[in-house]
Amino acid sequence: MFEREADVEAGRAVYSVSEVNRLARELIEGGFPGAVVEGEITGLKQYRSGHWYFSLQDRDAQLRCVMFRGNNMSVGFRPADGDQVIARGSLTIYEARGDFQLKVTALEKSGSGELRRAFELLKTRLQAEGLFEQEAKKPVGNRFRHIGVITSLSGAVLRDIVSVLRRRFPATRITLIPTAVQGEAAPAEICRAIETANALRGKLGLEALIVGRGGGSPEDLQAFNEENVARAIFASELPVTSAVGHETDFSIADFVADQRAPTPSAAAELMSPSQEEYFARLRSDLGKLHNRMAHVLHRQQERLRLIAGRCRGPARRLEDHAQTLDELGRRMERAQGNLLARKRQNLDMRRQALQHCSPALVIPRLRAGLEELPRRLHRSMRSRLERQGALLAELRRTLHSTSPLQTLARGYSITMDESAKVIRSVDDVTQGSRITTRLAKGQIESTVSGLEKEPESKLES
Repeated sequence: MFEREADVEAGRAVYSVSEVNRLARELIEGGFPGAVVEGEITGLKQYRSGHWYFSLQDRDAQLRCVMFRGNNMSVGFRPADGDQVIARGSLTIYEARGDFQLKVTALEKSGSGELRRAFELLKTRLQAEGLFEQEAKKPVGNRFRHIGVITSLSGAVLRDIVSVLRRRFPATRITLIPTAVQGEAAPAEICRAIETANALRGKLGLEALIVGRGGGSPEDLQAFNEENVARAIFASELPVTSAVGHETDFSIADFVADQRAPTPSAAAELMSPSQEEYFARLRSDLGKLHNRMAHVLHRQQERLRLIAGRCRGPARRLEDHAQTLDELGRRMERAQGNLLARKRQNLDMRRQALQHCSPALVIPRLRAGLEELPRRLHRSMRSRLERQGALLAELRRTLHSTSPLQTLARGYSITMDESAKVIRSVDDVTQGSRITTRLAKGQIESTVSGLEKEPESKLES
């Protein structure tokens, strides 16, 4: 790890003291990333900084230890010389003095360590079986009328629960099922109490259970960490609230129960309504009822006054009805007259439309139209032939005026070679070529005997 010039005489590298300590620390920390050591505390010193320095010893050796303030604040007891403990941490070397030591991150009493290991093993196994799953838990309400309490008859738990329920909702009934909460017989008694409560729930009217006890050491709470108690809670048909120890205490019963309360008093709070809420709601409902009744009474009084104002004697009402009947009779007569007039008008319109469509009128019109068709066709064809004849005469005159024969008639001629191609220059023929000259009347066949080109100057002029 360290490069040094080799000592020429000895042939070995030379290290400083700090480098040796650093090298040893890196080797130890790399080879022992974590260690669990059991031993007796000796030489414990607690400095004002909050750090703890002590040694762990057995009959044959000692190991220096340091536990810094950030870690020792979570230790659940006050250690002292002579305590048998289990320390968890990492092995290292304090380079400044070269001291080999254990840097402790967790500390527990040796006896409680066994309980903790058993707790973790049971917790892992029950969790794997699904006893802690939220889907398996029954809903726990907060308005139970009858609650069964499974705890010690002589403890403070029952008094605390009664006190809370008397304050919050005195109408809540409580049935105590007494049982031991610590000792070897406690787990079996707790299981029997849960089974008894479920067996008598219909007869007693029980709706839920509180299973718990007050605070104590891990050994005192051990009954609620037993497997048979956990399975009895899980099998309960009544919803179970676990209230074991203080807020910082956790038991297997807490994990498997349908609801965990930090304390028995808190369990009573969670499972009971507040009578003050009921009183406040009752006062609010009474106020709303009073306002509603006052509103309804006022509205009925107004309606009564309106009815009283509209009430009239029987004679007046008969007169009004007679007048109303007369008016209705007049309306009916007018409606009948109007209806008859509309029907008569509609009938006249239909009669006229039927007469207009009568065959006696339609057939003569159609016959006259049919007789007119040949005359119209004859006129149309004659007019069309006249227009076409005029157009043809016009085209004939146009064609005649542009015909080459008209040009020949004025004394001109057209000369063509043997292939009937028009000759336009002496360059188009050679001496001895046969040519044809087209006149207005007839044509002349001749042979070229000589060629003569006109001078270019004459052509330009």
